[in-house]
Amino acid sequence: MAIFRKPVLNVLARKSRDIPEGLWTKCPSCGEVIHNLALKENLRVCPKCNHHFVIGARERIDSLLDPESFVEVDAAMSSVDYLEFKGVATYAERLESYRNKTGLTDAVISGCGKLNGIPVAIAVMDFSFLGASMGSVVGEKITRAIELATKKKMAVIIICASGGARMYEGMMSLMQMAKTSGALARHAEARLPYITVLTNPTMAGVMASYASLGDVIIAEPKSMIGFAGPRVIKETTHQTLPEGFQTAEFLEKHGLIDHIVGRSKMRDTITQILQYLGPRKK
Repeated sequence: MAIFRKPVLNVLARKSRDIPEGLWTKCPSCGEVIHNLALKENLRVCPKCNHHFVIGARERIDSLLDPESFVEVDAAMSSVDYLEFKGVATYAERLESYRNKTGLTDAVISGCGKLNGIPVAIAVMDFSFLGASMGSVVGEKITRAIELATKKKMAVIIICASGGARMYEGMMSLMQMAKTSGALARHAEARLPYITVLTNPTMAGVMASYASLGDVIIAEPKSMIGFAGPRVIKETTHQTLPEGFQTAEFLEKHGLIDHIVGRSKMRDTITQILQYLGPRKK
């Protein structure tokens, strides 16, 4: 019988406590553990499997436009709870919560800037704000960005990411589909380029309006793109859906989008397209 017991050293527990939280991110696709600094430097793309993490609107603008060239417009525009939506939390309370959480006034940032020296109007949706749902403010800011580009004879770039129309605003949300599409029709009449970039996910009313109206439609790899979700479609039609249905790769194969471009090559690809299309005189 042993007189002395061997001490149990809980090395793993102590080691885990010594590692500060918030330094690493696990890739949901391949399981790779990536240091957040390396992930940020790689534009939030997994270096092992090329999984594209969700990226904020301001990060997206910084990755695309020339440094210090972006000028935001309509920054103070914010939604109003005119339907007095009731629930666990009111719409006004939800808006305030997301404003505090994200630092945004709504789900899109719009303005003007330069992309490799080319003047552009740009609107970038941010999924972290109420799933980038399209309400009256999102539609109005995008419409104004398009109208500004038409007036100044610039190209328009819209980076899309959305779960669809904002249910808290009812019909006012759905009206934005027609309003944005009308502004794009006038932009097209002026023979000015319009480029859309579809990111994960781009769904419902956004996809059924301005997201699918680009002269050139680009998507990030493996993005979920469509109108209704695959589960809803399957339950409605009682049909087995094809493998990879509603992914960017499936839609490129069937002609709905023009090109799949990784985030690291997005800036150069859009520059080449703009140089080719360019604002054209009548």
